[in-house]
Amino acid sequence: MTRKRKGLTRLASLLLVVIIGISLVGCSSTKNNGNDTNAAIDSNTTPGADAADSDDTKANDTSEKIVNIGVTDTLTTLNPILLNGGEINKYATGFMFLPLVDLGPDLSFEPMLADSITTEDNLNFVVHIDDAATWSDGKPITAEDVLFTALRIASPVVGNPSMMYYAFEGVGEDGFVGKGATSISGIVALDEKTVQFTTKYAMALTTFENTYARYLLTLPKHILENVAEADISTYDWFNHPDVVSGPYVVTDFDVDHYISYVANKNYWRGKVNIDKLNVKIVTGSQLYAGLQSGEIDFIQQTMGVIPQEDYESVTALENVNTVYGAPVTHQSVFIQTQNENVSDVRVRQAILYAINREQLVSGLLNGNGEVVDGFLSSASPFYDASLVPVEYNPEKAKELLAQAGWDGSKTLRFYVNSGDSTFVNGASVIAAQLAEVGIKIEIQTVDFTTLMTVAGTKDYDLLAVQYTYAPVDPYPDVDWLLSGPDSWTGYSNSGISEALAATQLTSDINAIKKLYLTVDQTVQQDVPMFSAYVVSAMGAVNKRLVNATPSVYGSFNHVDKWDVTE
Repeated sequence: MTRKRKGLTRLASLLLVVIIGISLVGCSSTKNNGNDTNAAIDSNTTPGADAADSDDTKANDTSEKIVNIGVTDTLTTLNPILLNGGEINKYATGFMFLPLVDLGPDLSFEPMLADSITTEDNLNFVVHIDDAATWSDGKPITAEDVLFTALRIASPVVGNPSMMYYAFEGVGEDGFVGKGATSISGIVALDEKTVQFTTKYAMALTTFENTYARYLLTLPKHILENVAEADISTYDWFNHPDVVSGPYVVTDFDVDHYISYVANKNYWRGKVNIDKLNVKIVTGSQLYAGLQSGEIDFIQQTMGVIPQEDYESVTALENVNTVYGAPVTHQSVFIQTQNENVSDVRVRQAILYAINREQLVSGLLNGNGEVVDGFLSSASPFYDASLVPVEYNPEKAKELLAQAGWDGSKTLRFYVNSGDSTFVNGASVIAAQLAEVGIKIEIQTVDFTTLMTVAGTKDYDLLAVQYTYAPVDPYPDVDWLLSGPDSWTGYSNSGISEALAATQLTSDINAIKKLYLTVDQTVQQDVPMFSAYVVSAMGAVNKRLVNATPSVYGSFNHVDKWDVTE
């Protein structure tokens, strides 16, 4: 999961979806109601139940090209102004409405709707929309479309708590514009294809790109401008849009089971090779069977979590290639430092010394991961290998507990996501190791929605969640998590705050690297959180699929170029 604070605040997970109570355009389970689609879109539809279960979606269907993506996250929205940042929501919606840019497999930002984003002062960001970009009805995509979308995202009437534009001039401290606002002073059109975003404080280009440009999925103003602000969140058009900017358009979906698309025949970037694309929402235990039968063609490392116990079996499949992703997703354990049980830093240090994290990597992940301290993994350009992780040393843990006056009578409540079967087992191992040094743990296994509620109330001692800190832009997440009483950890440090602020004033990688080293060293010492491990997750792709490689970032940037060899 990831969270943004200063700027777009979003609860997101590359492995798990945060469900924050926003309904999917007013429905918990929605199917196409038969409305005609625009002539610009292929009118061939895939019936919903069939999309999930029938032979029509199987890989051996030769009547048309069909590809099935397997995911283990559930969908919450296909409305760009209701995004919470969950990866399935972002990409499922992004197939239809392109982001301005997106991260590629090499961690560089690739043009999508925009062909460039520049800044000369880290305050004014100039976004140029590709001159060739058009909607599927043939109308050009313009700066006015971007302004319209941003205004709706910042609407207090829409009130999306996960996409708040605090950072921009003209937006209030609550993250919204005033009711009835018709413009945002910090987001203006310079010409038909150029938009300037002006921030209230200095921001690194990578932060703007990753926090805003990746999550601004532009909508067609000419289609939606007459929809009342109060109605746009539940507007039925989003269930079957007839004008899109991306390679696909949804035909049918069920938020818990599937999403079905057909190709946009008028895609401005060129021909879309796959006629029908289906996203199958399944449990992790179903992924192997789907790959084996050919009913699932593609699994990206973070939206489709293959259970560790199935890795060997998936690797052995003759019809599948497997790809391990970069280690970017931390199994983060947050400690509520304001709680009396763990307010003593020596107790928090003892917890870290008592856990054999290398054993967790070898035993739970079969070696497909790493141990780090702080927020940066080896995948980040700012990672500094000189920071050696705290060793497993139970005797040191006992010594620290004795110094803290720990008498063993307290029981720490450790909240764990029930949907993460690997770490449910890991939590038991951790509890046993902590018990060996005299710390009693009560594991509370809850669903992800409940876990996020607990995190928000801060009524826990330890809480574990898979959390991805964007390698090129860890700042917003780190800043929020260490921002004092309002954050999950309740922890703050002036030295960390100064170092983080300084990362936004330079593009010098070595300078930024030193600043994050300061942050990670302090976190290692004070332990408001720690990474139990960092996952290198497995992705998989059917050998019949070409131009498609599972990657932590960028897997779907060129989905229009995917093809099958049959």
